Amino acid sequence: MSKKALIIGISGVIGSALAEKLQADGWQVYGLSRGRAPVLQGCHSLIADLSSAESVNAALKDLHFDSLFFSVWSRQANEQENIRVNGAMVRNVLEAMGERLKGSHVALVTGLKHYLGPFDAYGKGSVPMTPFREEQGRQPVDNFYYAQEDELFAAAEKYGCTWSVHRPHTIIGYALGNAMNMGQTLAVYATLCKETGKPFIFPGSEAQWNGVTDMTDASLLAEQLEWAATSPAAKNEDFNVVNGDVFRWKWMWEQIADYFGIKAAPLPDHIQPLEGRMLDADHDWEKIAEKYQLREADVSRLVSWWHTDADLGRPMEVFTDVSKSRKAGFTGYRCTRDAFFTLFDKLKANRIIPS
Repeated sequence: MSKKALIIGISGVIGSALAEKLQADGWQVYGLSRGRAPVLQGCHSLIADLSSAESVNAALKDLHFDSLFFSVWSRQANEQENIRVNGAMVRNVLEAMGERLKGSHVALVTGLKHYLGPFDAYGKGSVPMTPFREEQGRQPVDNFYYAQEDELFAAAEKYGCTWSVHRPHTIIGYALGNAMNMGQTLAVYATLCKETGKPFIFPGSEAQWNGVTDMTDASLLAEQLEWAATSPAAKNEDFNVVNGDVFRWKWMWEQIADYFGIKAAPLPDHIQPLEGRMLDADHDWEKIAEKYQLREADVSRLVSWWHTDADLGRPMEVFTDVSKSRKAGFTGYRCTRDAFFTLFDKLKANRIIPS
């Protein structure tokens, strides 16, 4: 019989890539979400309010899964609220499953804010030396990632399941309406610059422009998640996950500009975030969507100016060591430039940006 998976957050950039990977490998895939976006064809859609224990209980009643994958979060006004809301979402699912978790595997996707600190205290205080390694542990700050981990650890001990934690860097992948999607944001930004004649200015810091960095393709993360769910060497471990190459943005910015047939502007004297410069983007994108008959005229469903600003505005170098997962047997790799271009090609093919 085929394995059965539950993806919490199936419509997001990670969840959709994971659903595609698992279905291709013969899994039965169930997705638990708020039902605001369609799930991949062939998946079983379960709809619930993850913040409500009663709603989650009703959606998961009598179901059994070989593996559960958490790739979901809800942005709140401050980190204390992030902890309360996002910790509860994990707890509600795990408690709803209860004894049915015995013998299963539960994977949690977090990210490099494990090392950098949450948005409230992003990159402040003592940040571990790069490249980040799993052994560096937690920072002495409140962080909803830690609250989610603690819910996972408690459930594993109580119900007899195994676990894994996965820490990608910035994700490259395809998903509409996703709150954290740099690749898609940069594609829209480049298109806006091309169509309006505005300069293609890097919106981040000098440290990010000149420093070494890396990223994570969503399909590679999906591979690691499936590997962790099926490999004894991955049980009860935390893993960084990035493509395996490194680059500097002052090089990558030129590559992206060349793809779109525009000129990369030189690094400005001071940071120029997208959120402050894209105030006319709604109107401009509506005109572009009409001109090229694009599928989505609402730019807010395509971009995350604030998240891209946060990633590229970091005042320090950020990249990751993946030796731990390689030594455990996961050797997946992606070329980051190719990952960007593959995404851009898909956005064109799906009429999200002009071809």
